[in-house]
Amino acid sequence: MDKVEHSKRERGEHAFDRGYLPVTDGHSLYYEQVGNPKGMPLVCLHGGPGAGANAWTRRFFDLNHYRVIQFDQRGAGRSTPGGGLRANTTWHLVEDTEALRQHLGVDQWLVFGGSWGATLALAYAGKHPRAVRGLILRGLFLGRRADRDWFLDGLSRFYPDAHRRWLEALPEHHRNDPLAGYRDRLDDRDRRVRLTAGEAWTRYESACSSLAGGGSFGASEAAWRMARCEVHYLANNCFFDDPNLGALSCVPAGGFDFPGVLVHGRFDMICPISGAFALRQRWSALDLQVVQQAGHSAAEPAITEALTTAVEVAKSW
Repeated sequence: MDKVEHSKRERGEHAFDRGYLPVTDGHSLYYEQVGNPKGMPLVCLHGGPGAGANAWTRRFFDLNHYRVIQFDQRGAGRSTPGGGLRANTTWHLVEDTEALRQHLGVDQWLVFGGSWGATLALAYAGKHPRAVRGLILRGLFLGRRADRDWFLDGLSRFYPDAHRRWLEALPEHHRNDPLAGYRDRLDDRDRRVRLTAGEAWTRYESACSSLAGGGSFGASEAAWRMARCEVHYLANNCFFDDPNLGALSCVPAGGFDFPGVLVHGRFDMICPISGAFALRQRWSALDLQVVQQAGHSAAEPAITEALTTAVEVAKSW
C-alpha cells in the first residue's frame, strides 16, 4: 500500500487553481487543479453520474509529474445548480469536458475515469479523439440497457438482502417499477422524502460495490444529487442512440489510435466483467487488467494497486 500513500516526493494535494466555468443552459462547473502546473495534464472524470469529484482520487497520481484536473459534472458536487437535470445529458457532459480543456489551455490530456467516469471517457474520446493522449479506465460501465437492467434487478441474485431493502424503501405501489418510483420520490416536494430516497438508493449501490460491502452518504444533499442524476441517466438509456451498444458505439471499429488500460475487478457486481471484454473485443489493443478477488470499488486494495501502477506506466505515453 505504500505506493498509494503521499510520499515526500509528491507535491501537496491542495489545489493551485480552482474556479467555476460557466457552460450552457445555466450550468456552472466547479473545477480544481493540483500537482505540477507544468506537468502532464490528466483529467479525472468522476462516477455516478452525480457523485462529484473528491480529493481521495489524487492518491493514484505522482503529483510531481502530473497536472491533475478535477471537476464536478452538471448537477454534481459544487457545480450549480446542484442536482439540476435540465440540459444534463451525456453529450452535454462531453462538451463541458472539452470546454474545460480549452479554458485551461490544454492541448492534449490523459483521461482517467471509473464506472460512469469510464463511460464518459469513452464518449469524450469518441467525439474528441485528438484531445486524448490515452485512457485509464476502471470498473467499466457501458450504459447499455442490459447494464441498467442488471443494476435494477440482476443484482438481486447476489445481494437479495440489499435489493429487498432498496425496494422496501419505496411505497408498495412503486415497487413494480422502482426506477420510476425512485424518480418520483427524488423529485418530491418534501425535502425529507427526497433525502430519504437518496440515502436508500446510494446505500444499495454502496452495499454491492466491494467485497467488503459499504455504507452510504446518509440522508444528505450529496446522496440526493447522486441518486437523482443516476436515475435520470438510467431512465434515458444514458442518452446513447443505441441502447444495446451504449458507450461501445463511441469506439471506432478497430479501436482508438492512442493507448488505453482498463482495470476491472473479477467480481465487480455493479458492472459485470463481460462489459470489459466487450470493449476489448472492439478495441484489441486495450490493456485489460482483470484483478482477482476484487469488486467494483477503487478503494479495494488490489484495484488501488493496479490503478497506481497503470498511472505510473502512462507517464511514458
